[in-house]
Amino acid sequence: MTARLMDAVDDCGRLDEGLAILIIDHFALQHRLPDGRTVVERFVTQHRPPLTAGEREMMLGWRDVVEGCFEVRSIDEAAIVLHNLIDDLVYRVYSTMGSAPFARLRKGMFVVGRVVPLRTDVWLVSGHLAIFPKSAASQVAQNALAMLTADPELSRRNPDLSRRAWEMQAEDRADFIELVGADLVVLPVMEFQDTLCEHYRRRQRKALAGLGNKAVKRAAAAGPPPEALAELSEGLGEAETVGVIYDEVEGLNFYPDYGRLDALFADPVLADDRTYLAVLRGYLRDDSVSALPIRRLVERHRDGVDRVFRKLLRKPGFCWERDGEDLLRRRKKEFFDHAPTPGISVVGARLAELLRRKR
Repeated sequence: MTARLMDAVDDCGRLDEGLAILIIDHFALQHRLPDGRTVVERFVTQHRPPLTAGEREMMLGWRDVVEGCFEVRSIDEAAIVLHNLIDDLVYRVYSTMGSAPFARLRKGMFVVGRVVPLRTDVWLVSGHLAIFPKSAASQVAQNALAMLTADPELSRRNPDLSRRAWEMQAEDRADFIELVGADLVVLPVMEFQDTLCEHYRRRQRKALAGLGNKAVKRAAAAGPPPEALAELSEGLGEAETVGVIYDEVEGLNFYPDYGRLDALFADPVLADDRTYLAVLRGYLRDDSVSALPIRRLVERHRDGVDRVFRKLLRKPGFCWERDGEDLLRRRKKEFFDHAPTPGISVVGARLAELLRRKR
C-alpha cells in the first residue's frame, strides 16, 4: 500500500488527501494479495473473536464496490439518493459519520466516489466523496464517459444496459461480416486501416439515417470522424499484418503480426524459425491478450497445432486435444476468471442528455 501511495505523490512531493483515501479504500477492498485474497477477506478470516454471520456477510459484501459519478436526486435526513450516471441506477446511500458529510449537498449537485452495499437496496459511502456543483454537469458527464471508456465493467450492474450492449454488438458484428465476408480476416496493416475506417463510416451512416439535416450535422460534429477512430495504435502501426477477429462474445479485437502466426500454423515447418515462435510466445505471455486468437488458429489449422506447440514448449509429447485447454487456463487465467461481457458499452439516458447538452 505504501508503494501505491508513493506512486501517487506529485512532483512537489504532495499527496492529495482524497486520492490517498481512494487508494487506501481500493487496496483494502479490492487489491489481491499474494495468496489471492483481499485485505477485507483476510480480516474476516483472522478476526478474533470470530465475527458473527451477519458481520461476515456485510464485510464481504464490501468487495462489491460501485464506482461512479452520481447526481444527487434527493436528501432524506441521514441518507441521500444518488443516480449513477455510469450504470444508470439509483442508490440510497448512508455514511458512517451520519449526515455531516452530506451537509453541503443539494438536489442536482454531483458527487464522484465509491459506495458499497450495507444491506439490500441500502448503500454506504466508502472512502472519499468529491463534490461538484450543478454548473459542473458537463465536466462530470465527460468524467463519467472517460471512466466508462476505461472500464466498461462499471456499467454491467445494470442488466438493461448490458442487454442493449449485447444486441448492439451482435448488430455491429453482422455489419462487419457483411463488409469483409467473415468474422476473422488477416490484412496488411494499411489495408486494415482502410477497412476499419470503412466499417466505422458505414456504422456512422447507419446511425444517422432518418435524421434531419440539422440533427445529422450536430451528431456528426459530436464525435470523432471515422478516420480518427481508425487511427493505428503504436503496436499495430509497426506490424506487417493485423488479424481482425469480431467474436460473438469478445467483440472486435485486433492482433499485430497475426499473419505470421497464421502462416506458422498452416506450415509447421516454420516452427524452426525462431522469429515465428517469438510471436506466438508473445501472445501467450501477454496479459492483455485472451485465449481467443490462439483458439482461432487451432480451429483453422488443426493438423499443425501439435507440432508447433511441441517446438515452442520443448515438450515432444504435447497434445493439444489433451493439454491445450490446461495450457490456456494457466497462461490466460484472468480471462477464465471473469464472466464474458460485451465489447460495446451503452450509456444511460441521463448521461447521454448531459453529453448532448455540452456539445
